[in-house]
Amino acid sequence: MARVLKPHWLSKTLAGLLLGFWLALGLASLVALMGPGELTDPYKAQFVMWLMAPVWLLVLSLVYLFPTGLRAWFWLGLACLLVTLVFWCLKGAL
Repeated sequence: MARVLKPHWLSKTLAGLLLGFWLALGLASLVALMGPGELTDPYKAQFVMWLMAPVWLLVLSLVYLFPTGLRAWFWLGLACLLVTLVFWCLKGAL
C-alpha cells in the first residue's frame, strides 16, 4: 500500500517559512520599538534577537492547522501586512 502525501503540505510549509519569518521579524520589531528602554540597549537587542526564532518556529508549526495552503498564505499574508502597517505607523509617530 502506497502512502499518499497531503496535497497542501508544500504550500503550507513555504507559507510558514517565508511569511512566518516576516511575521516573526515584524513582531520582534514591534517589541523593539515599543518595549522599555532605548533601541541601542544591548539587553533589549539580545531579547529581540532571541525572540525571533521561537515566534518563527511557532508559526511554522501552527501553519499545518490551516485547511489549505491558500488559506495559510492568505491569513499569514494578512497578518504580515497588519504587523508591517502597525510598525510603520508607530515608527512614524514616535
